[in-house]
Amino acid sequence: MTQQPPSFATEPIEKLVTDTIKTLTVDAVEKANSGHPGLPMGCADFAFVLWTKFLRFNPKNPHWAGRDRFVLSAGHGSMLIYSLLHLTGFEQMTLDQLKQFRQWGSITPGHPESHETDGVEVTTGPLGQGTANSVGLAMAQKFYGATFNTDEHPVCDGRTFAIVSDGDLQEGVSHEGAALAGHLGLDNLIWFYDDNHVTIEGMTSLSYSDDVPSRFRGYHWHVIEIDGNNQEECESALTEAIDVKGKPVIIVAKTIIGKGSPGRQGTPKAHSDAFGAEEVKATKENLGWPVDAEFLVPDRVKEFFAGLQPKWQGMEDEWNERFQAWAAANPEKKKLWDQFENGVAADELEEFLPVFEADEKGLATRASGGKVLEAIFEHVPNFIGGSADLAPSTKTWIKPYGSYQKEGVAEGYAGRNLHFGIREHGMGAIVNGFAYHGGLIPFGSTFFVFLDYMRPPVRLAAISKLQSIFVFTHDSIFVGEDGPTHEPVEHHATLRCVPNLDHFRPGDANEVSYAYLAALGNTDKPTVLALTRQNVPTLPRGEGACAPASGTLQGGYVLWESEPGEVPDIILIGSGSELHLAYEAGQQLATAGGIKVRVVSLPCWSRFDHQSAEYRESVLPKAVTKRLAVEAGSDLGWDRYLGPEGQFVGVVDKYGASAPAKTIAEKYGLTTAHVLEVAKGMV
Repeated sequence: MTQQPPSFATEPIEKLVTDTIKTLTVDAVEKANSGHPGLPMGCADFAFVLWTKFLRFNPKNPHWAGRDRFVLSAGHGSMLIYSLLHLTGFEQMTLDQLKQFRQWGSITPGHPESHETDGVEVTTGPLGQGTANSVGLAMAQKFYGATFNTDEHPVCDGRTFAIVSDGDLQEGVSHEGAALAGHLGLDNLIWFYDDNHVTIEGMTSLSYSDDVPSRFRGYHWHVIEIDGNNQEECESALTEAIDVKGKPVIIVAKTIIGKGSPGRQGTPKAHSDAFGAEEVKATKENLGWPVDAEFLVPDRVKEFFAGLQPKWQGMEDEWNERFQAWAAANPEKKKLWDQFENGVAADELEEFLPVFEADEKGLATRASGGKVLEAIFEHVPNFIGGSADLAPSTKTWIKPYGSYQKEGVAEGYAGRNLHFGIREHGMGAIVNGFAYHGGLIPFGSTFFVFLDYMRPPVRLAAISKLQSIFVFTHDSIFVGEDGPTHEPVEHHATLRCVPNLDHFRPGDANEVSYAYLAALGNTDKPTVLALTRQNVPTLPRGEGACAPASGTLQGGYVLWESEPGEVPDIILIGSGSELHLAYEAGQQLATAGGIKVRVVSLPCWSRFDHQSAEYRESVLPKAVTKRLAVEAGSDLGWDRYLGPEGQFVGVVDKYGASAPAKTIAEKYGLTTAHVLEVAKGMV
């Protein structure tokens, strides 16, 4: 055991703790031979003050509902939060886990992952995401407060704190999130800006000279400027920030990256990568640390944090007392709370979803989606969402439930219709923030082509196993006159290859109902719904007609066949707005030529691929090699269902065009007549 120097007994505990964070960081990064030691060392002073004096949490109950939220948006500095979780007593975060930093099977990955590690509220690393996630968390806290608080019992009064870096604030998504937070007056949101002037390429002056205080004052934030390595100033700033009303707060803090490392601090070399044995030794000498000690937590530091455990437990105990008094005085609100926290079983909701009668003219699936949303809003009170300024087009405005606005405007924070503004990237990350909060099922909507602006939050939702719902309308070249800039072609293919994501392209109104039902049941993955601008027929269902739309839940099913129970001669496969083309062509093919035809609806590949081999064989038997797929998009990926003899009718190696949708259909061969012609050529 390493002998602890006499200075450990007399050194101020504030310094001893921050030096422990720094040495744990350099040891973990050195052992892994990779990582980012600079931020944890530069932010240790602020983090110490926040976690020991202001942050409301309980290490013994990481998921306590009354806790504050902490977001390390600069997720590359992950050893900061891992050190804090270990020191404060999170049972899962042992010293051995710190020693396994960035290694296989550890809960200390290179960037924090919320689904892996207790105490990590948000998966961060791609810069900027955590900033907008924190806005979503703060919005969710405000919604909970407006829904459940009473004058006598304010049980929902949590705050969200975030550490954001120079890199975070350079990313565009941070501008989107910050602007909305200021507009909404989220005074429960506090950012600590780690202004250390360093990026990977060199000093920030190479590419960045924003007047950050002025920028945030322009966003209607309260701005505090401090020395971020002065603990007294950090404490004063946090005290001031908590007292601010009607505005979010940014603490602009000048810090020294890698503080404590004599050869690296204040330089780009401190940002990332291991220091090397000599600089690790020099750092420990500079801090008055035993140079031969690795992963040392001094006894006084252990005693200090042990002494804080009663305080943290007391925070939860006090909240629990308030909560019990609130529950006794407000039984209806308590019933609603339980519904938020426990959710509603998706199968219980099936009876409430609208059923659409067969109709050749039909509805755009965005329109039927709006009707489904009306039913969901009525029966799922924790369902909340909105659009990036496109609700009249995406049909996602549900009038009876009001607009989410700042306190004192309209329904205030109790409104369930969110207005993200023209901020698609921010919208996706804010939706994820709601999902990270828990108790809420959030969605965001825009045109499908603008998926390009928000791929990062869609991907992170999948990684983090979030129940985020992304509603994309105008999902194909049938957008028409708006032209190729607004007509997605490759987008279905790109989403279908994202792990842990259900991408639905429902073919008619009733499939839309079941796609939403699937989304409500996807508690550990996000869901994308791709919906049409144009009308599509509502297919007949029931005996002698098409199979029930409940097959949507399996991702793919036999929609119709000319000779039920027999092996078909050809299988026609459709999705979305082209499903009816496959259906109509299949019927005509069977009638005209005496050919045994099967039509398959394949709205969600990931769901279908996860069905049993027996089920998939029953839908797409291997013996049937003549297969034709129809979709107004790229053919990428369709070969897995078509095989070597299959054919595809769609949009191959080109973009859309500006013209009426009917003209586009004819020019691209997306008509019943053309599908029938191709099918006849195959048999």
